[in-house]
Amino acid sequence: MTKILAAALAAFTLAAPAMASPDVDADTAAKVREKLTAEGYEVRRIDNEDGMIEVYALKDGARLELYLDADLNVVRSKTDD
Repeated sequence: MTKILAAALAAFTLAAPAMASPDVDADTAAKVREKLTAEGYEVRRIDNEDGMIEVYALKDGARLELYLDADLNVVRSKTDD
């Protein structure tokens, strides 16, 4: 019984990353990339997190996480110190 529970827990843990939020559609990603590039950012990756668009970018040598709303406005940012 313990082996079955351990196997089930392992399977659930390994499946968790597959339950991440869906990718940002190509049209939105292109708009985000265009907007942020015009503002001086070097966009590295675009994801979806908690209903917001999450962007990993560089600007002036600093690594940043930017969170954009549905209107593509930056509403929160974090630096990677």
